[in-house]
Amino acid sequence: MTATKFKLGDLLVQYNYINEEDLEKALQYQQDERPEMKLGEILVELDLIKESHLLQVLEFHLGFPHVELSKYILDPQMAELLPENLARRAMAIPLEKHDRTLKVALADPSDVVAIDDISRATGLRVEPFIASSQDIRRALNELYFGTTGEEEVFQKLDEFETDQAEEDIELEELQQMVEDAPIVRLANLVINRAIQERASDVHIEPLERQVKIRYRLDGILTERMTVPKGSQAALISRMKIMANLDISERRKPQDGRINLKRGDTEWDIRVSVLPTIFGEKVVIRLLNRQSIPTLSALGFGEENERIIRQMIKNPNGMILVTGPTGSGKTTTLFSAMREVNSPNVNITTVEDPVEYVLAGVNQVQSNSKIGLTFANALRSILRQDPDIIMIGEIRDSETANIGINSALTGHLVLSTLHTNDAPSAISRLMDMGAEPFLIASTLIGIMAQRLVRKLCSECKTEIPLSEEQQAFLAEHGIHMKTQYAGEGCKACGDTGFRGRIAISEILVVDREIRRLIVKRRSIDEIRQMALDRGMKTLLGDGLEKFKNGDTTLEEVLRVAVQ
Repeated sequence: MTATKFKLGDLLVQYNYINEEDLEKALQYQQDERPEMKLGEILVELDLIKESHLLQVLEFHLGFPHVELSKYILDPQMAELLPENLARRAMAIPLEKHDRTLKVALADPSDVVAIDDISRATGLRVEPFIASSQDIRRALNELYFGTTGEEEVFQKLDEFETDQAEEDIELEELQQMVEDAPIVRLANLVINRAIQERASDVHIEPLERQVKIRYRLDGILTERMTVPKGSQAALISRMKIMANLDISERRKPQDGRINLKRGDTEWDIRVSVLPTIFGEKVVIRLLNRQSIPTLSALGFGEENERIIRQMIKNPNGMILVTGPTGSGKTTTLFSAMREVNSPNVNITTVEDPVEYVLAGVNQVQSNSKIGLTFANALRSILRQDPDIIMIGEIRDSETANIGINSALTGHLVLSTLHTNDAPSAISRLMDMGAEPFLIASTLIGIMAQRLVRKLCSECKTEIPLSEEQQAFLAEHGIHMKTQYAGEGCKACGDTGFRGRIAISEILVVDREIRRLIVKRRSIDEIRQMALDRGMKTLLGDGLEKFKNGDTTLEEVLRVAVQ
């Protein structure tokens, strides 16, 4: 019998959870009947203590943090780190590895022998957490369920086939289904595979006879798997449980989130549930909160990157980034803030939602439910002595006018607008009630951008251009007979593309542009003036990326031609 078991038993006696007779009874039973079991498990099995009380002692009196494994997305790579026989013997689940430390959930985190065994087997320092025995057993079956587990998961899903409609399944039955290993494994598989494939979104879509799962890869939705209709209710409920949503509510939309860590990378996973005629549809958005790229990594090109760097050096004024949803506007703003972030600068943001976390920047999450709108947050931010203010999006006239006034009073303001091109942002601000002379006085520049898929460097090859393509390019001053295309390989998932780069047009608001704004000249006239003064259009920048072999002509035309 190890000293730690006596320590745990003595602690339970000390806090009157059990008495001396109960402890002796449990220790004798362990020695005679169940030597492989931990003392805590014995006490629970003999009904001498409730597991909730055992967790309280371990968490509050011994200081071990508690983790709810039922809401945890296990990393399959952890199964390779800790051998299954040791994990089961120690009743331990490896959670995360960070540098030379391994976070481990244990049924008895006070068992130093088990911790020493795990440390020797992995060569890592063990940071113990407490979890219930029931959760650990379920997680053990999930984590060590085969190798990749994908084929086995789908084979096991057959047992969930049912003729019951989703709304007819009783809540107790549903709760039992979501705890079964195949459903837990399937939910984790969907999210882990999305992370591995660099998907930005996952769509779980109920159809009449099956459930379709699609990933958005480099901006394009791609079907990745189908799931039997009988497992629909359990899979969707499992996702809702992990996102702290109500599984009993199936008629109303719900929104939740899951925080996940893989090594040094933190993932903020947003879960949106929407009732449809064939059941609830789930869309999962995966945000890597630590992947703020440099401006150079975004692929703007030498000239446009130079212009952006020059604009963000201004001590005051307004810079706008425009484009549709998913065009990388927020990423560009954070890359810009990363460039100017320093101990000498106070940067404050107001966002909805906070997609990236940037050290040294004060980030505010707006919340309209409690009255913390963009406009209200901005008023408070102005009393916080900011040098640079980032507004996640200018949505209304109040926010627009506060942003413009902030730029007028000595602050550098960065924000986004939903317009198709750079010049249209000027008319949008006017539509919001901003005065032309104020717009002209504050605007430094406007950048419109799109994202195009980047050709996979592993499999791109040179192929001929069609006569029609050659003629189109000739109209734009490009004379080529061949182009690059991706053949598809393992590195890019047979898509021919890997990653995305930005194409952009930047309208620098100089003296001539300001004069046209003040005179309320048309957007066409402003656009023409900008072109005459050297502005490169979205199409022009895209064609340059195509000419350099970064992307395809089809990609450029898909996103740059309205």
